[in-house]
Amino acid sequence: MRRTLHTSLSGDLSGPQTVYAIVAAATTYAPTQESLVVTLDGKPADVSQLVGPHGTRLHRFGTEAGTEHPVHFTLAYDAVLDGEAPPPLDDPVDLPTYLRPSRYCESDRLGQFARTQFGGLTGPALIEAVGGWVHDNVAYVPGSTGPSHSTMDVLESRRGVCRDHAHLVISLLRARNTPARFVSVWAPGLSPMEFHAVAEAWLDGQWLVVDPTHLAPRRTMVRIATGRDAADSAFLSSYGAGLRLTGYTVRADVDEPATDDHLTAVLLG
Repeated sequence: MRRTLHTSLSGDLSGPQTVYAIVAAATTYAPTQESLVVTLDGKPADVSQLVGPHGTRLHRFGTEAGTEHPVHFTLAYDAVLDGEAPPPLDDPVDLPTYLRPSRYCESDRLGQFARTQFGGLTGPALIEAVGGWVHDNVAYVPGSTGPSHSTMDVLESRRGVCRDHAHLVISLLRARNTPARFVSVWAPGLSPMEFHAVAEAWLDGQWLVVDPTHLAPRRTMVRIATGRDAADSAFLSSYGAGLRLTGYTVRADVDEPATDDHLTAVLLG
């Protein structure tokens, strides 16, 4: 299986600041081809790489102190991946980390609801039931939520985007004492094409994918970032004067068709 990935981002930096991009495939992959190029006002910029948990890669660039006029930036990432990667190594601290409430996943506020809906269920039956409930009860509505919306907001409105669906799955599973985490991915087959988000649930020594949107086949997905929730995986974040995104393209292709026939599956590394 060959997957071809491309994203182009562009925008303006209004003054001195540091920018972090999280768009590259995780370090568990060994790309056949890969490049990441950033320009500032048309000139190549210095980019440094930081590697976080589960192979998440942050690419850092920015403008220096004393920058007063807006600076136009572009970022282009391209990669070709052949074959499949092994699952990422897990740390013993992962399980307690992914049982706790987090910024967007308010599992501590969902205990009674989760007991009412899924009481008596454990293991694969619980994971299937939670994913199915979110799929059936939360509409996928592009643009319906923003970066401040949490699980409780989505549960009340019953609509959201892929990030919100993943957050609700994670929150409900944590509320039922099942470790769950957030994964941003490239998703060949997704339509319309975009970065995608899914949940992973811990079962019998493996992390299983739960994607209640049913919008893309899991077998072709490529891990980008893994964390507690979307706060750990924003594809672009800035700290300083301000960033305005003006252009944004994502493309992910695979050379063979792939289908999903059930709700949970082991995510490719």
